Amino acid sequence: MKKIIITSLLTLFGLLPSFSQQTRILSADKQNDYGLVYSLPLTAFEIEIVALKETKIAGPYYQFANKIISDANVIKKDEVNWIIEEVRITPYGVADGDNRYVMQLKPGATTYIGVAEDGMLLSVNTKTSVEKPKPLKITEVEGNPTTGKEYLEYVDEDFISAGSGLRQSQLLGEELLEIRDSRKALSRGTAETMPTDGRQLELMLASLEKQEKALTQAFTGNSWKERVVRKYSFMPDEEGSFVLCRLSDFNGLVDADDYSGDPVYVTVKLLEEPKVPVDAKGEEKKLPKDGVVYCIPGTAELALNFGGKVIYSKNYPMSQFGITFALNPSIFTDKKEPSYAIFNPTTGALEEVGVVK
Repeated sequence: MKKIIITSLLTLFGLLPSFSQQTRILSADKQNDYGLVYSLPLTAFEIEIVALKETKIAGPYYQFANKIISDANVIKKDEVNWIIEEVRITPYGVADGDNRYVMQLKPGATTYIGVAEDGMLLSVNTKTSVEKPKPLKITEVEGNPTTGKEYLEYVDEDFISAGSGLRQSQLLGEELLEIRDSRKALSRGTAETMPTDGRQLELMLASLEKQEKALTQAFTGNSWKERVVRKYSFMPDEEGSFVLCRLSDFNGLVDADDYSGDPVYVTVKLLEEPKVPVDAKGEEKKLPKDGVVYCIPGTAELALNFGGKVIYSKNYPMSQFGITFALNPSIFTDKKEPSYAIFNPTTGALEEVGVVK
């Protein structure tokens, strides 16, 4: 039975991470016939990919840069490049709605269970919560995006009427020298007309810096970086390699069915299958009747591949590759020393059992 689910969380409504859910407490009463219904989680993954877009714009007078401004470090052609810069994967649980279980109690029982909003079992006889992951922090833009034509704001009629690119570049070079001389004079306090206060001086220097940058980029060009974060939900129940999304040279991260980009594969490989618990004699324990069911997850490797290279790899416990076992329900209904239990919200594994204090 194939249940591979890959979808962008930007448009996801039916499959939401359990860490966004609130805990509910269910107790036995006449309305539920003293039966507490719960589900175990299927392990899903929120995959966040940071794509870095680097844009380069050549200056219209790059061929004169070395001669006019003595700068050979120039951009000679327009380019746009996308790369995958960072990957973060967060596992979470989604209630398995196809398999539900009932903890049957007797009237007067004080036993209760904690479940997520979707009915996924979290605890028995104690309260617990699901921690929310911290948002992924990135620097969205590095540098200053430009059109490459900002220098036109500072040219005059002589520049416009110039008959060649060489002549125009010479005029730009002369203007650059004047701007730099003006900045130097203001900074040293030797300008013919000095500002009346510090704020005015600051504004004048900022204006000259902006002009100098625009004229310089007419020769050297400009480059900047932009980052985009896309989130995907992935829930496997079998081994294999699947196209999670694609990286396009033009549009960055696109959907898996958009063939304008190269595929980003997510690969699942089972590493360890779980075993039924054994007793002191080394024999497999018998499943208790009407027990509180939990999962013993298997372990699988989750990897992301792009361009023939592994860009992320980590081993995770997954309920889909696990088996179910159960706790004897009598330990939770004992009137003298009732027990409590806490289960992993991602895998359904038993994390802790103890006596209620």
